[in-house]
Amino acid sequence: MPIIRFEGQEYDCSEDETLLDSLASHGVMLPSACKAGACQTCLTRALKGKPSAASQQGIRDTLAAQGYFLACLCKPSGDMEIGLASVSPRYSARLIGKELLNESIIRLRLERPASFSYRAGQFVNLTREGDALTRSYSLASIPSDDCLELHVKRVPDGKMSNWLFDEVVVGDELSFFGPSGDCFYISDSGDQPLMLAGAGTGLAPLYGILRDALEQGHRGPIHLFHASLATPGLYLMDELRALATRYEQFHYTPCVLHGDAPEGGVQGNIVDIPAMTLGSLAGYRVFLCGDPPIVNGLRQKSFLAGASMQAIYSDPFVFTPA
Repeated sequence: MPIIRFEGQEYDCSEDETLLDSLASHGVMLPSACKAGACQTCLTRALKGKPSAASQQGIRDTLAAQGYFLACLCKPSGDMEIGLASVSPRYSARLIGKELLNESIIRLRLERPASFSYRAGQFVNLTREGDALTRSYSLASIPSDDCLELHVKRVPDGKMSNWLFDEVVVGDELSFFGPSGDCFYISDSGDQPLMLAGAGTGLAPLYGILRDALEQGHRGPIHLFHASLATPGLYLMDELRALATRYEQFHYTPCVLHGDAPEGGVQGNIVDIPAMTLGSLAGYRVFLCGDPPIVNGLRQKSFLAGASMQAIYSDPFVFTPA
Protein backbone atom coordinates (compact mmCIF):
# COMPACT_ATOMS: atom_id res chain seq x y z
CA MET A 1 0.00 0.00 0.00
CA PRO A 2 1.57 3.34 -1.07
CA ILE A 3 2.58 5.79 1.68
CA ILE A 4 1.96 9.50 1.04
CA ARG A 5 4.08 11.98 2.96
CA PHE A 6 2.61 15.48 3.25
CA GLU A 7 3.74 18.30 5.54
CA GLY A 8 5.76 15.96 7.75
CA GLN A 9 3.02 13.35 8.22
CA GLU A 10 2.58 9.95 6.55
CA TYR A 11 -0.70 8.49 5.29
CA ASP A 12 -1.46 5.13 3.67
CA CYS A 13 -3.27 5.16 0.35
CA SER A 14 -5.11 2.28 -1.32
CA GLU A 15 -4.11 1.77 -4.93
CA ASP A 16 -7.76 2.04 -6.06
CA GLU A 17 -8.19 5.46 -4.38
CA THR A 18 -7.23 8.83 -5.75
CA LEU A 19 -4.72 10.72 -3.69
CA LEU A 20 -7.32 13.45 -3.09
CA ASP A 21 -9.93 11.02 -1.72
CA SER A 22 -7.38 9.07 0.31
CA LEU A 23 -6.07 12.14 2.11
CA ALA A 24 -9.65 13.32 2.69
CA SER A 25 -10.40 9.99 4.41
CA HIS A 26 -7.56 10.83 6.81
CA GLY A 27 -9.00 14.29 7.44
CA VAL A 28 -6.53 16.11 5.16
CA MET A 29 -8.40 18.38 2.76
CA LEU A 30 -6.42 19.51 -0.28
CA PRO A 31 -7.89 22.39 -2.34
CA SER A 32 -10.37 20.95 -4.86
CA ALA A 33 -13.50 21.82 -6.79
CA CYS A 34 -14.68 19.73 -9.76
CA LYS A 35 -12.89 16.44 -8.86
CA ALA A 36 -12.78 15.66 -12.59
CA GLY A 37 -9.50 17.23 -13.71
CA ALA A 38 -11.10 20.26 -15.36
CA CYS A 39 -10.64 23.16 -12.92
CA GLN A 40 -7.08 22.20 -11.80
CA THR A 41 -7.78 23.53 -8.32
CA CYS A 42 -6.11 20.41 -6.84
CA LEU A 43 -2.80 20.96 -8.67
CA THR A 44 -0.15 19.35 -6.47
CA ARG A 45 3.60 18.76 -6.76
CA ALA A 46 5.42 15.45 -6.34
CA LEU A 47 8.57 16.14 -4.33
CA LYS A 48 9.51 12.45 -4.33
CA GLY A 49 7.96 9.59 -6.30
CA LYS A 50 6.28 9.68 -9.68
CA PRO A 51 2.67 10.72 -10.31
CA SER A 52 0.57 8.68 -12.72
CA ALA A 53 0.49 9.69 -16.38
CA ALA A 54 -3.29 10.13 -16.17
CA SER A 55 -2.91 12.72 -13.42
CA GLN A 56 -0.70 14.91 -15.64
CA GLN A 57 -2.98 14.95 -18.68
CA GLY A 58 -4.31 18.40 -19.48
CA ILE A 59 -1.67 20.37 -17.58
CA ARG A 60 1.13 22.29 -19.25
CA ASP A 61 4.23 20.32 -20.24
CA THR A 62 6.39 22.73 -18.26
CA LEU A 63 4.40 21.94 -15.10
CA ALA A 64 4.43 18.18 -15.68
CA ALA A 65 8.21 18.29 -16.10
CA GLN A 66 8.44 19.85 -12.62
CA GLY A 67 6.38 17.05 -11.08
CA TYR A 68 3.03 18.79 -10.93
CA PHE A 69 -0.11 16.65 -11.18
CA LEU A 70 -3.85 16.66 -10.40
CA ALA A 71 -4.58 14.98 -7.06
CA CYS A 72 -8.17 14.17 -8.08
CA LEU A 73 -6.89 11.95 -10.92
CA CYS A 74 -3.80 10.45 -9.26
CA LYS A 75 -3.95 6.84 -8.04
CA PRO A 76 -0.46 6.33 -6.61
CA SER A 77 1.37 3.11 -7.49
CA GLY A 78 4.22 3.80 -5.06
CA ASP A 79 5.29 5.98 -2.16
CA MET A 80 5.19 9.73 -2.75
CA GLU A 81 6.07 12.92 -0.96
CA ILE A 82 3.89 15.82 -2.08
CA GLY A 83 3.56 19.56 -1.62
CA LEU A 84 0.92 22.05 -2.63
CA ALA A 85 1.39 24.05 -5.81
CA SER A 86 1.73 27.78 -5.49
CA VAL A 87 -1.64 28.86 -4.20
CA SER A 88 -3.37 31.76 -5.91
CA PRO A 89 -4.08 34.67 -3.61
CA ARG A 90 -7.53 34.75 -2.09
CA TYR A 91 -9.67 37.80 -2.63
CA SER A 92 -12.80 39.17 -1.05
CA ALA A 93 -15.18 41.26 -3.16
CA ARG A 94 -18.54 42.90 -2.50
CA LEU A 95 -21.48 41.89 -4.68
CA ILE A 96 -22.68 45.06 -6.40
CA GLY A 97 -25.14 43.61 -8.93
CA LYS A 98 -27.39 40.56 -9.29
CA GLU A 99 -29.59 40.16 -12.36
CA LEU A 100 -31.69 37.34 -13.80
CA LEU A 101 -30.63 36.78 -17.43
CA ASN A 102 -33.17 34.01 -18.05
CA GLU A 103 -35.11 31.63 -15.84
CA SER A 104 -32.03 29.60 -14.90
CA ILE A 105 -29.03 31.97 -15.25
CA ILE A 106 -28.05 34.97 -13.14
CA ARG A 107 -25.41 37.61 -13.71
CA LEU A 108 -23.32 38.53 -10.67
CA ARG A 109 -21.19 41.66 -10.63
CA LEU A 110 -18.43 41.94 -8.04
CA GLU A 111 -16.27 44.88 -7.09
CA ARG A 112 -12.86 44.21 -8.59
CA PRO A 113 -10.09 44.03 -5.97
CA ALA A 114 -7.36 46.51 -6.81
CA SER A 115 -4.65 43.85 -6.87
CA PHE A 116 -6.56 41.33 -9.01
CA SER A 117 -5.41 40.94 -12.64
CA TYR A 118 -6.69 38.47 -15.23
CA ARG A 119 -7.23 37.74 -18.92
CA ALA A 120 -10.75 37.82 -20.37
CA GLY A 121 -12.04 34.24 -20.60
CA GLN A 122 -10.23 32.90 -17.53
CA PHE A 123 -12.12 31.55 -14.52
CA VAL A 124 -12.08 32.03 -10.76
CA ASN A 125 -12.87 29.60 -7.96
CA LEU A 126 -15.65 30.96 -5.77
CA THR A 127 -15.57 29.74 -2.15
CA ARG A 128 -18.41 29.77 0.34
CA GLU A 129 -17.25 30.81 3.78
CA GLY A 130 -18.05 28.37 6.56
CA ASP A 131 -17.79 25.06 4.72
CA ALA A 132 -15.16 25.93 2.07
CA LEU A 133 -17.49 24.77 -0.72
CA THR A 134 -15.75 25.78 -3.97
CA ARG A 135 -16.94 26.02 -7.56
CA SER A 136 -15.36 27.42 -10.73
CA TYR A 137 -17.00 30.24 -12.71
CA SER A 138 -15.74 31.91 -15.87
CA LEU A 139 -15.27 35.65 -16.07
CA ALA A 140 -17.51 37.39 -18.60
CA SER A 141 -15.90 40.75 -17.90
CA ILE A 142 -12.77 42.22 -19.48
CA PRO A 143 -9.76 43.77 -17.71
CA SER A 144 -10.82 47.32 -18.53
CA ASP A 145 -14.15 46.84 -16.70
CA ASP A 146 -14.34 48.18 -13.16
CA CYS A 147 -16.14 45.05 -11.95
CA LEU A 148 -15.96 41.27 -12.34
CA GLU A 149 -18.88 39.54 -14.04
CA LEU A 150 -19.94 35.92 -13.54
CA HIS A 151 -22.82 34.00 -15.15
CA VAL A 152 -24.21 31.28 -12.87
CA LYS A 153 -26.55 28.51 -13.96
CA ARG A 154 -28.86 27.02 -11.36
CA VAL A 155 -27.97 23.32 -11.07
CA PRO A 156 -30.64 20.98 -9.62
CA ASP A 157 -29.64 20.26 -6.01
CA GLY A 158 -26.48 22.34 -6.55
CA LYS A 159 -25.31 23.69 -3.19
CA MET A 160 -23.33 26.61 -4.59
CA SER A 161 -25.64 27.70 -7.41
CA ASN A 162 -28.78 27.55 -5.27
CA TRP A 163 -27.02 29.47 -2.49
CA LEU A 164 -26.03 32.17 -4.99
CA PHE A 165 -29.56 32.28 -6.45
CA ASP A 166 -31.58 32.19 -3.23
CA GLU A 167 -29.47 33.54 -0.37
CA VAL A 168 -26.70 35.84 -1.57
CA VAL A 169 -27.79 39.49 -1.89
CA VAL A 170 -26.22 42.70 -3.13
CA GLY A 171 -23.81 43.98 -0.51
CA ASP A 172 -22.60 40.55 0.57
CA GLU A 173 -18.88 39.77 0.54
CA LEU A 174 -17.84 36.81 -1.64
CA SER A 175 -14.48 35.04 -1.52
CA PHE A 176 -12.58 33.65 -4.50
CA PHE A 177 -9.12 32.73 -5.74
CA GLY A 178 -7.57 32.61 -9.19
CA PRO A 179 -7.54 33.36 -12.02
CA SER A 180 -6.96 30.11 -13.90
CA GLY A 181 -7.38 28.89 -17.46
CA ASP A 182 -5.65 29.20 -20.82
CA CYS A 183 -8.68 30.06 -22.97
CA PHE A 184 -8.15 33.75 -23.74
CA TYR A 185 -7.41 36.11 -26.63
CA ILE A 186 -3.86 37.09 -27.56
CA SER A 187 -3.48 40.06 -29.90
CA ASP A 188 -0.61 38.66 -31.95
CA SER A 189 -2.50 38.35 -35.24
CA GLY A 190 -5.23 40.94 -35.65
CA ASP A 191 -6.31 39.74 -39.10
CA GLN A 192 -6.77 36.07 -38.17
CA PRO A 193 -10.40 34.86 -38.26
CA LEU A 194 -11.83 33.81 -34.90
CA MET A 195 -14.57 31.28 -34.21
CA LEU A 196 -16.20 31.20 -30.78
CA ALA A 197 -18.76 28.52 -29.91
CA GLY A 198 -20.45 27.31 -26.76
CA ALA A 199 -23.70 26.46 -25.01
CA GLY A 200 -25.44 27.74 -21.90
CA THR A 201 -23.15 29.67 -19.57
CA GLY A 202 -20.32 28.72 -21.91
CA LEU A 203 -21.21 32.13 -23.30
CA ALA A 204 -19.64 33.84 -20.27
CA PRO A 205 -15.95 33.40 -21.21
CA LEU A 206 -16.76 33.79 -24.93
CA TYR A 207 -18.46 37.12 -24.21
CA GLY A 208 -15.32 38.27 -22.43
CA ILE A 209 -13.02 37.01 -25.18
CA LEU A 210 -15.16 38.69 -27.83
CA ARG A 211 -15.24 42.06 -26.10
CA ASP A 212 -11.51 41.86 -25.35
CA ALA A 213 -10.67 41.13 -29.00
CA LEU A 214 -12.85 44.01 -30.21
CA GLU A 215 -11.37 46.38 -27.64
CA GLN A 216 -7.87 45.45 -28.75
CA GLY A 217 -8.78 46.28 -32.35
CA HIS A 218 -9.03 42.81 -33.86
CA ARG A 219 -9.59 43.30 -37.58
CA GLY A 220 -10.32 39.78 -38.82
CA PRO A 221 -13.81 38.25 -38.88
CA ILE A 222 -15.17 37.02 -35.54
CA HIS A 223 -17.99 34.47 -35.55
CA LEU A 224 -19.82 33.67 -32.30
CA PHE A 225 -22.23 30.71 -32.09
CA HIS A 226 -24.20 30.41 -28.86
CA ALA A 227 -26.56 27.50 -28.27
CA SER A 228 -29.36 26.41 -25.98
CA LEU A 229 -31.98 23.68 -26.08
CA ALA A 230 -34.63 26.28 -27.06
CA THR A 231 -34.90 30.03 -27.49
CA PRO A 232 -35.82 30.80 -23.82
CA GLY A 233 -32.44 29.38 -22.79
CA LEU A 234 -30.49 31.93 -24.81
CA TYR A 235 -29.43 35.20 -23.22
CA LEU A 236 -27.60 38.47 -23.97
CA MET A 237 -29.08 38.41 -27.48
CA ASP A 238 -29.74 42.16 -27.50
CA GLU A 239 -26.20 42.96 -26.34
CA LEU A 240 -24.65 40.64 -28.92
CA ARG A 241 -26.80 41.98 -31.75
CA ALA A 242 -25.82 45.51 -30.76
CA LEU A 243 -22.14 44.55 -30.99
CA ALA A 244 -22.74 42.94 -34.39
CA THR A 245 -24.32 46.20 -35.59
CA ARG A 246 -21.44 48.28 -34.23
CA TYR A 247 -18.58 46.08 -35.50
CA GLU A 248 -18.83 44.90 -39.10
CA GLN A 249 -16.25 42.15 -38.51
CA PHE A 250 -18.41 40.52 -35.79
CA HIS A 251 -21.13 37.98 -36.66
CA TYR A 252 -23.50 36.51 -34.05
CA THR A 253 -25.52 33.32 -34.58
CA PRO A 254 -27.93 32.11 -31.87
CA CYS A 255 -28.57 28.35 -32.12
CA VAL A 256 -31.32 26.12 -30.73
CA LEU A 257 -31.66 22.35 -30.73
CA HIS A 258 -35.45 22.31 -30.54
CA GLY A 259 -38.15 24.60 -31.90
CA ASP A 260 -37.88 27.68 -34.05
CA ALA A 261 -34.65 29.63 -33.95
CA PRO A 262 -34.75 33.36 -33.16
CA GLU A 263 -34.18 35.91 -35.92
CA GLY A 264 -30.82 35.38 -37.56
CA GLY A 265 -30.39 32.05 -35.79
CA VAL A 266 -30.05 28.40 -36.76
CA GLN A 267 -31.87 25.28 -35.58
CA GLY A 268 -29.68 22.22 -35.09
CA ASN A 269 -26.87 20.69 -33.07
CA ILE A 270 -24.26 23.28 -32.06
CA VAL A 271 -21.54 20.66 -32.63
CA ASP A 272 -22.31 20.72 -36.38
CA ILE A 273 -23.35 24.33 -36.98
CA PRO A 274 -20.05 26.26 -37.08
CA ALA A 275 -18.37 24.06 -39.70
CA MET A 276 -21.61 23.85 -41.71
CA THR A 277 -21.93 27.65 -41.66
CA LEU A 278 -18.32 28.64 -42.25
CA GLY A 279 -17.02 25.71 -44.27
CA SER A 280 -13.27 25.42 -43.86
CA LEU A 281 -11.82 26.53 -40.52
CA ALA A 282 -8.25 26.44 -41.78
CA GLY A 283 -6.40 29.44 -40.38
CA TYR A 284 -9.01 30.11 -37.67
CA ARG A 285 -8.30 30.53 -33.99
CA VAL A 286 -11.06 28.63 -32.20
CA PHE A 287 -12.45 29.15 -28.68
CA LEU A 288 -14.85 26.56 -27.23
CA CYS A 289 -16.68 26.60 -23.88
CA GLY A 290 -19.45 24.57 -22.26
CA ASP A 291 -20.18 21.03 -21.11
CA PRO A 292 -17.40 18.51 -21.88
CA PRO A 293 -19.42 16.51 -24.48
CA ILE A 294 -20.21 19.69 -26.43
CA VAL A 295 -16.65 21.00 -26.21
CA ASN A 296 -15.21 17.64 -27.26
CA GLY A 297 -17.62 17.39 -30.19
CA LEU A 298 -16.87 20.94 -31.32
CA ARG A 299 -13.15 20.34 -31.01
CA GLN A 300 -13.34 17.25 -33.21
CA LYS A 301 -15.54 18.93 -35.83
CA SER A 302 -13.35 22.04 -35.85
CA PHE A 303 -10.24 19.93 -36.42
CA LEU A 304 -11.93 17.99 -39.21
CA ALA A 305 -12.92 21.33 -40.78
CA GLY A 306 -9.29 22.36 -40.95
CA ALA A 307 -8.50 24.11 -37.66
CA SER A 308 -5.09 23.30 -36.18
CA MET A 309 -5.24 21.58 -32.79
CA GLN A 310 -2.72 24.15 -31.55
CA ALA A 311 -5.21 26.89 -32.49
CA ILE A 312 -8.14 25.37 -30.56
CA TYR A 313 -8.59 26.71 -27.03
CA SER A 314 -11.14 25.32 -24.62
CA ASP A 315 -12.23 25.25 -21.00
CA PRO A 316 -14.92 22.57 -20.57
CA PHE A 317 -17.31 23.02 -17.65
CA VAL A 318 -17.96 20.28 -15.11
CA PHE A 319 -21.22 20.66 -13.17
CA THR A 320 -21.00 19.20 -9.68
CA PRO A 321 -24.41 18.74 -7.98
CA ALA A 322 -22.98 18.15 -4.52
